[in-house]
Amino acid sequence: MKRSLLLLTLLLLFYDGRPSLFASVEIYTLPYQARPALRKMLDAIDSAHYRIDAAIYSFTHKSIAKHLAAAARRGVRIRILFDRSSNLHNPKSRIGYLAKYRNIDVFTLSGRHYRGPNSEKALMHMKTMVIDNRRIVTGSANWTYSAFGKNYETFCIIDDYGLARKVSSALQRMAKEAKPY
Repeated sequence: MKRSLLLLTLLLLFYDGRPSLFASVEIYTLPYQARPALRKMLDAIDSAHYRIDAAIYSFTHKSIAKHLAAAARRGVRIRILFDRSSNLHNPKSRIGYLAKYRNIDVFTLSGRHYRGPNSEKALMHMKTMVIDNRRIVTGSANWTYSAFGKNYETFCIIDDYGLARKVSSALQRMAKEAKPY
């Protein structure tokens, strides 16, 4: 036990942000592989044991929302950062549905402001989820029916503790700038 703990500590200390030798990566191209990609995403949510952190630009897909709600009912703590402009006044957004569940914290976030003519149109444009600090679900696909059925998108699932920790850290920083829904 002490030996494995020492090895894990050394691995974490010298982690350089690249995938480990043991990383598992699955890539799907949508719409061609939309069904298996969605199934893999729902299975990943269903396999969560204790934590899901996510940042999503557009979220209207009811099945994804239902699986997140089921995870929350199982006791999984969930934090979702929604893009403010895409979800706040969108009647199809799942933001209101998910906000009512215990164990789900919902926030809105705009992109960072910058100087220039379009500064008011900054977006939080991520489509990323980290599950149990070990699995990343990401790609160009929003969590919408169009993304998982009609659009040309990429979708990726990465199992790598170090990379998941890095993404989780970024989501945590973003959450500090977000506003509760």
